[in-house]
Amino acid sequence: MEPRSERPPRAPPAPREPAGHGSRMALFAKAAEVLERRAAGGDPLAPFLKGQLYYEEGLYEEALIQFEKIKDTDFQAMYQLGVMHYDGLGTKEDPERGVEYMKKIFYSDSPKARHLKFAAAYNLGRAYYEGCGVKQSTEEAERLWLIAADHGNPKASIKAKSTLGMLYSASDVKDLKKAFFWHSEACGNGNLESQGALGLMYLYGQGVHQNTKAALEYLREAAERGNIYAQGHLVEYYYNRKFYTTAAALAKRVTENDDIKMLAKITDCLPKYIAKGVAMAAFYLARCFQLGRGVQQDQATAKKYYSKACLLDPGVASDLELAANLGKI
Repeated sequence: MEPRSERPPRAPPAPREPAGHGSRMALFAKAAEVLERRAAGGDPLAPFLKGQLYYEEGLYEEALIQFEKIKDTDFQAMYQLGVMHYDGLGTKEDPERGVEYMKKIFYSDSPKARHLKFAAAYNLGRAYYEGCGVKQSTEEAERLWLIAADHGNPKASIKAKSTLGMLYSASDVKDLKKAFFWHSEACGNGNLESQGALGLMYLYGQGVHQNTKAALEYLREAAERGNIYAQGHLVEYYYNRKFYTTAAALAKRVTENDDIKMLAKITDCLPKYIAKGVAMAAFYLARCFQLGRGVQQDQATAKKYYSKACLLDPGVASDLELAANLGKI
């Protein structure tokens, strides 16, 4: 489930360099001490902020204890507990309990829960779509995501808008005009994944009239902001237009980092599309090395990048290999 900021759940932070460790721990201890004093002084926000401080540091067990103390009077704490139980952060995975907390928020009449309803609806939609904690139902997921998106309301769930764009692009519920609408709404609110999706829809004329100029504008801006899937498609675009040097240079940059989980955390894009983007770049870079296009011919390096593409996404590699065998690339 998505936490308060609608980003994927944070993994425990990686070990930091010793030089900065002491100062970071000192800052954390000072912040915790300040919040403890504020809580003792009756500040109603302090208990939640203390739990959130632990949460942001990846100290999930401590965060869980803090949120449990105030869940009956603080909807924000209840929301975080829903996230943590659903995803198993600081406790054993218990999706049914996570769903229960989200439903309490979603169906609450309290004004204090109002600002969380869009996010709760998004998370409930995710639970129904995955069939985790509830019986699987794409129809119920769609209904909840539409509520969460609130017909483009900029204060609603941006994640729900982007997810609806993805849903309406799927083969079983395909409606590309709706997909284009929701990706446009999400992109207008800053969603990086939808920005790349719009570029591809313009490039291939899906749900909108084909417009290469608009496609490249969306893809290039999304790529500059870190959308790996957009970067992979730009590599393909440059390669197919025989801009081999440009294609190879971009592909090298894309394939330098294949830590999919880390990239997903940084960009808030779906891991499977990140993997597809890196796989595309790796395959086209392998093709460049194999044929000496834009780079010095090097069969050993070509083989290395072909292997990388296969490992990252066998489906993408297989499709591109077929195209290569047919002489299309």
